[in-house]
Amino acid sequence: MEKIKGLIDAPFTPMLPNGDINPSVIPAYAALLARNGLKGVFINGSSGEGYMLTDEERIRLAEAWIAAVADLKAKGLASDFKVIVHVGSTCVRSARHLAEHAQHAGAFGIGAMAPPFPKVSRVEELVKYCEEIASAAPRLPFYFYHIPAFNGAFLSMYDFLRAVDGRIANFAGIKYTFESLYEYNRCRRYADGKFDMLHGQDETILPCLAMGGAQGGIGGTTNYNGRCLVGIQEAWANGDLERARALQNYAQDVIDVICHFRGNIVGGKRIMKLIGLDLGPNRTPFQNVTDEEEQQLRRELEAIDFFKHCNK
Repeated sequence: MEKIKGLIDAPFTPMLPNGDINPSVIPAYAALLARNGLKGVFINGSSGEGYMLTDEERIRLAEAWIAAVADLKAKGLASDFKVIVHVGSTCVRSARHLAEHAQHAGAFGIGAMAPPFPKVSRVEELVKYCEEIASAAPRLPFYFYHIPAFNGAFLSMYDFLRAVDGRIANFAGIKYTFESLYEYNRCRRYADGKFDMLHGQDETILPCLAMGGAQGGIGGTTNYNGRCLVGIQEAWANGDLERARALQNYAQDVIDVICHFRGNIVGGKRIMKLIGLDLGPNRTPFQNVTDEEEQQLRRELEAIDFFKHCNK
């Protein structure tokens, strides 16, 4: 199976002030990401508030992203830009329906994180869940999205790979959003690198590159700081370790700021407004950034010269 090279973005879901989704801004959103070096999108995931959307909304968003990317490709602006659709759900039948739709609509691939309820506590439970979903779209690569902080599925990903190997025919790899660089590299080396290990923490791209991995990744701060994060990979490829270090440290500075504003899903989404693409509010129960907080967010970003480095 094709292994992804470069960074894929996990986009926010554009919303109107009343909370309805707003697909009309997706063409401009896709163009911004492609312009700044991103290689695709992983939609309807955690950054996109996917579990807080209806199935119909998720389908509409998938269709809008696929259409926007097709238009970019027709214009010669994003020849290798990929759309991966997160289809995970607490209802496996909904997940299968979303997977079937993604395949029919022309997505590059699908993915799913472990459901937040019921809590998955055994590897076999997780394998069965992924197996049922992946089988609904057999022509598409399936990626498991490992983010145990969101769902409590603190399971061995190495044991998971051993269990899915030879069982899920279209299993492509893992989006690995967890702190264990040891386990990430162990999974990357499994069966001589058989599966794609997509790096999922923007804070640690450089150390994973140094271990021989992170050829592909999926990020959240890439929405507004993609130029910096793409630059880490480029500097490493060019043998410029000092620049790669400087960019990784700058990426950490940006993350330090969003941590003051309820993280990437809330604070990061508001940054998109500050760089010229208003994606609207977050859904309840997220607590949106207030006008006063937005002013403070801008000041903290200006203090690190963010607007000279951010996506344009």
